[in-house]
Amino acid sequence: MYHILLCDDEKDIVNALKIYLHDENYKLFEAYNGKEALEMIEKEEIHLVLMDIMMPEMDGITAMVKIREKCNVPVIL
Repeated sequence: MYHILLCDDEKDIVNALKIYLHDENYKLFEAYNGKEALEMIEKEEIHLVLMDIMMPEMDGITAMVKIREKCNVPVIL
């Protein structure tokens, strides 16, 4: 099973992605800013991150740089 992290500050976008990616082979995780995404990556084994760039608290670019310090998970901005 693949673990996918969906990260966007707009809940409607996260919900739409959940609809499109709903599959028995995927487990979907949600985050609503870069800080939450980093916390989720520390807790769970994530295989792919789909992340918005412009978000509150920590933007997607900064979050991606911090993710790269910890692991090499693919990130799609």
